[in-house]
Amino acid sequence: MLSKNIIVTGGLGFIGSNLIELLLQKKFNILNIDKITYSSNFYNVKNFKFVKNYKFIKCDIGDEKIKNIIFKFKPKCIFNLAAETHVDRSIDDPKKFIKSNIIGVFNLLENFKEYSKKYNSKLIHISTDEVFGDILKGRSSEKYPYRPSSPYAASKAAADHLINSYIRTYKLPVIVTNCSNNYGPRQHPEKLIPKLIYNILNNKALPIYGKGTNSREWIYVKDHCEALLKIFQKGKIGQFYNIGSNNNLSNIEVCKNILSVSKKLITVRDKVKITFVKDRPGHDFRYALDSRKIKKELKFKPKTSFKDGIKLTFEWYKNNRSFYKSLSKIDILKRHGKND
Repeated sequence: MLSKNIIVTGGLGFIGSNLIELLLQKKFNILNIDKITYSSNFYNVKNFKFVKNYKFIKCDIGDEKIKNIIFKFKPKCIFNLAAETHVDRSIDDPKKFIKSNIIGVFNLLENFKEYSKKYNSKLIHISTDEVFGDILKGRSSEKYPYRPSSPYAASKAAADHLINSYIRTYKLPVIVTNCSNNYGPRQHPEKLIPKLIYNILNNKALPIYGKGTNSREWIYVKDHCEALLKIFQKGKIGQFYNIGSNNNLSNIEVCKNILSVSKKLITVRDKVKITFVKDRPGHDFRYALDSRKIKKELKFKPKTSFKDGIKLTFEWYKNNRSFYKSLSKIDILKRHGKND
């Protein structure tokens, strides 16, 4: 019988906490490892606190004590979601991104290399579509060249390359996933969709970069987590898998969708209006993934339409306003990445 032990790093964050929820539903024993940064939130895991097959340990993946934790828990799989993720913050302070997303991953790889020699296990590293840079036409497949634009994307690209070298050189049992923009419950409001929802709920203007024409591919977080579970169960070692919805929307379209949903659920007050603000430096115009590989090989495709997902997301934030209270107000309201 396969071990039911799974480590999720960065499990106090947005995608990590949603993944833990799914894995607990599937009766896995979960160890959540998180170093606790501004985007970590115990509110995200409050429903698991007293679940017997859930445990939390504070630790940085760049810390040497990660080795003892892995060997003691003996995971069948490690999902690595520990990362600095906000592009705007990477413009202000790239050093944190280099430390977490490259040095931290290197340390995790070194310790996993030792562990995997003794125990049958796999590491699934969660990356991003941003490594491919601007995709003005078509969609980027797994074989597409990396052209990262921001320090964040460059740090994730570097980690992907490092992992690929370990797969080839050391035959390490690792799978890398590159996912499109996620949205859904528990996302930090520095990101576009939860920030817009926060502002609607709090009668504030809705800031949109530039002219609002930048295009992103959106996937509901629970669909992403289903894909990660399927990759753990059926994915091939050493492979890269794109995870996307094939559904691109401009930022202004996203904003109008959220406004439309919000008007059906609450009374939208007078200060809630779209305002255009100075664009971020080096802002990629369009990301778009070719996800045919995961659809063909693993029979995965997302279930949640953007319309349904936005309704579910808005309702979650409306019903969990104390989520915002668990965060620093300056982290919610401060604009990063202006580079001026």
